[in-house]
Amino acid sequence: MRKIVVAGYGPAAHRFVEALLERGFDGTITVIGEEPRPAYDRVALTSYLDGVSAEELSYPVPPGVVTRLNSRVTGIDRRARRVTVEGGEPEPYDVLVLATGSRPFVPPVPGAGHAHVYRTIDDLDAIRAAAEGATDGVVVGGGLLGLEAADALRGLGLRTHIVEMSPWLMPRQVDEGGGAVLKGHIEALGLSVHAGSGVQEIVTDGRGKVTGLRTPDGTLVEAQIVVFSAGVRPRDELARECGLAVGERGGVVVDSAMRTSDPHIYAVGECALHDGMVYGLAGPCFTMAEVAAERITGGAAAFGGADLSTKLKLLGVEVAQFGAMEGALDVTYMDPVGGVYKKLFISDDATTLLGGICVGDASPYGTLRSYVGKPLPAPPADLLFAGGGVQLDLPDDAQVCSCNNVSAGAVRAAIHDQGCADVPGVKACTRAGTTCGSCVPMLKQLLEKAGVDTGKGLCEHFAHSRAELFDIVRVRGIRTFSQLIAEHGEGRGCDVCKPVVASILASLHNGHVLEGENAALQDTNDHFLANIQKNGTYSVVPRIPGGEITPGKLIVIGEVARDFGLYTKITGGQRIDLFGARVDQLPEIWRRLVDAGFESGHAYGKALRTVKSCVGSAWCRYGVQDSVGMAIALELRYRGLRSPHKLKSAVSGCARECAEARSKDFGVIATEQGWNLYVGGNGGFKPRHADLLAADLTGEELIRTIDRFLMFYIRTADRLQRTSAWLESLDGGLGYLRSVIMDDSLGICADLDAHMERHVATYADEWRATLEDPDKLGRFVSFVNAPGVPDPSIVFATERDQIKPVVMS
Repeated sequence: MRKIVVAGYGPAAHRFVEALLERGFDGTITVIGEEPRPAYDRVALTSYLDGVSAEELSYPVPPGVVTRLNSRVTGIDRRARRVTVEGGEPEPYDVLVLATGSRPFVPPVPGAGHAHVYRTIDDLDAIRAAAEGATDGVVVGGGLLGLEAADALRGLGLRTHIVEMSPWLMPRQVDEGGGAVLKGHIEALGLSVHAGSGVQEIVTDGRGKVTGLRTPDGTLVEAQIVVFSAGVRPRDELARECGLAVGERGGVVVDSAMRTSDPHIYAVGECALHDGMVYGLAGPCFTMAEVAAERITGGAAAFGGADLSTKLKLLGVEVAQFGAMEGALDVTYMDPVGGVYKKLFISDDATTLLGGICVGDASPYGTLRSYVGKPLPAPPADLLFAGGGVQLDLPDDAQVCSCNNVSAGAVRAAIHDQGCADVPGVKACTRAGTTCGSCVPMLKQLLEKAGVDTGKGLCEHFAHSRAELFDIVRVRGIRTFSQLIAEHGEGRGCDVCKPVVASILASLHNGHVLEGENAALQDTNDHFLANIQKNGTYSVVPRIPGGEITPGKLIVIGEVARDFGLYTKITGGQRIDLFGARVDQLPEIWRRLVDAGFESGHAYGKALRTVKSCVGSAWCRYGVQDSVGMAIALELRYRGLRSPHKLKSAVSGCARECAEARSKDFGVIATEQGWNLYVGGNGGFKPRHADLLAADLTGEELIRTIDRFLMFYIRTADRLQRTSAWLESLDGGLGYLRSVIMDDSLGICADLDAHMERHVATYADEWRATLEDPDKLGRFVSFVNAPGVPDPSIVFATERDQIKPVVMS
């Protein structure tokens, strides 16, 4: 039985092991990794600072694979075929695979030992610790990883500088014109760019504490944390020490089978040098891993180089590069106002596409990358907008997913031969879209072109999407479900479309949800203005804006809970839930709460729930703005706002982020200059941290921007679509959203503003209105044949009186 040992446990090593097992390898596999955890997704590394755990980032260890973590291979005995392991027993091998990756390059300048690097989870832990109490940070390096590191420092609340030696950012991906547009985007977010500069020294206070970075011209950039992200170097020391061939500038030399100069040793990933090149992108490294697995199991696969095309979203800005960055001819489109730059490189006879660059709008990337080296499928000027206004059919050999080397033909085979009828199905069959996700729009396009009806209709009664129905109701002034279905639908409706239409009507007209025929449209929760619980009782959740409450109101809540025998719990949204109320008790409970000044907290509706806050500058010594006051203002402004899904918000009074604003649909973090607004986060089944939409806003600017964000979401989102999924589905993403609600690119901002003002002006508490209407009160009975006071002979059993503590034996 053959034994394979893998030195290194990064993404390439993990893919190699997966590929080996997929090909039926029945020997033993031992993986030796230096870190205390299995391989994890380095493409998503920055999300660790946003709250994603190391466990969530980590890949599962395949069954049967032996792992030695927190271990380091210190030597290779090629003659005995074994590796020595620091502090442990040697490992014999039949085949050794080097997957040792690379190390960050740190220039040999004075003080460099006090700087950080951006490579591993441990590095990020160190950066986060150093950011505590810091106000400014510097990232050395303006490439892909450098901009990611800058985004991380900004996310930690630091004023961030980027120092790049080249005359413009991302010099390996974009030219000078693209770099200028990219710089404009980044500086608009509040970051400072020092291009055409370098590092002379890291300045400290003499006790090892960083105080700044000095450039060669003598400029001092003040900062308390410096992060180097200026490239990487292959980790080839094991190969050098045991006599394997290595490149002049580093890297373990391999052939097309990924074999080193020793036929029993292979190398994959960032440590491998193939045909004079070291690859640092996930796609080529994964392909190397699969080739090595194929060869080890008797196949004939060969690595012939890789496509270095990239599409990324850095600091909210789309950047893409494909093919060559030069050519005899070029066609350029530049919109400095909109922050868009596109360039295509074409052969001297104007017939062949050689490459291209996109900044600010990368919609052509997915299509045009596939035509590199092929005849132009359309006039060059039209191709600049391919994927938007122009749609082209991809040839079968076109690479759709560069991360996992999936062609358009493979996706079509998954659709036609394996019956994949949606994007998740295609992902499961082909792996396309499972790494960086940039090819997902192309997967959708291939599904549509294959004739798969993904369907946009809300249900069988409406052929329109929710967004289309919203516009129909708004434009035609429709006020009832019966009118809408009679004019634009069919049948009587169902439990899918009725609540959706009820929400649209409430969003547009702000009428009571139990008024007239609207009452018949609601689901169980809205039907009784309360959340039904697992035992059939209901919860009562009064609104407590910003978590601020008086002692008198606290006493009222306590008395109501005592008198009605309710279980009480303080929620994560700074409210008090009262559980265990019967339907017939709800009006009397709410009468007492309304009389005390409470109103509905809308815990039962697809509406604004809470705006959480820390104590802010009023009490906290770190607070720089009044977070409580702002949270109360926002909650009172948006209370009762009906939307496609529930909405949650938070306001933090400083960058310490105690209110957890970046896990909310819209979150606000105070700065010394004003407020930063984040959008599109949630803590649901697919947690997502929000993106920075705008920085250092005044209070007036903040509220206006949130108004427009919410109204644009309400108008265009699908049924039950959270703001996070909605934002990810927008063509153009965050940049497009910013252009619509801040630059008024669609000319609708005045209408969005007016819509929100109508909501604010016409808001009325639903429970107060219900208590004042005998007809509405008539629905709150436990038994339809026994209205009024319940029969005293009926016993209402409760599941338990309180939560029992867990006792550890």
